[in-house]
Amino acid sequence: MATTPHATPDSVQCGADGKITILLVEDHDMVAEAIRLAFDRTDDLDVVGRSLSVKDALADAARLRPAVVVLDRRLPDGDGIAAITPLKAAAPGTRVLVLTGEGSPAMAALVAEAGGSGLILKAGNLAELQDGVRLVAAGDAAFSNGLLGGALERLTGRTAGPGAALTPRERETLGLLGDGLGAAEISRRLGVALNTARNHVQRVLEKLGARSQLEAVAVARREGLLP
Repeated sequence: MATTPHATPDSVQCGADGKITILLVEDHDMVAEAIRLAFDRTDDLDVVGRSLSVKDALADAARLRPAVVVLDRRLPDGDGIAAITPLKAAAPGTRVLVLTGEGSPAMAALVAEAGGSGLILKAGNLAELQDGVRLVAAGDAAFSNGLLGGALERLTGRTAGPGAALTPRERETLGLLGDGLGAAEISRRLGVALNTARNHVQRVLEKLGARSQLEAVAVARREGLLP
């Protein structure tokens, strides 16, 4: 796991017992239970609450003021990355660590741009997540291997993600593809001719390097262009 330089120890927010307090935002029961058990096995990590949605997380973060929010990327009522800024506003000083089923440097860059402290892959082991929580609570950043370097390159403009060349209309088209719409329905939603809609779709595929609409959506989600 890659990190950024360490912060001072007094930047860690702890509970009365000295443990790092955690709000877990995860809507899948089995995943949430596995994470909670992993934290319960430690001497320094304490799950003080669990939220099932972005809406609940905002209220719970404001009420509990945890040191760290462990935030699932995909939730029933929204995208976890989009929730980072309002979460930090609801609970100033709280740090946000995002969990995702699949990640990329572009997604890691989006997390950093939104004010998140890290991105951990669910495919990693639970010890990586435990260490990630400790790191972000101390003011560091924690990213699964292979994500941090690419994220820094994206943030500094040295490399551009596959979505960088998309026009606003093409991004709108991509969003509709992500909703499962075909060219005919996209043409109606955008108020353009069918051939124009097909052209938009084709340009989206070309710019994402995809051979099909399904592949384009998969690439977009991996790159953080779609929730």
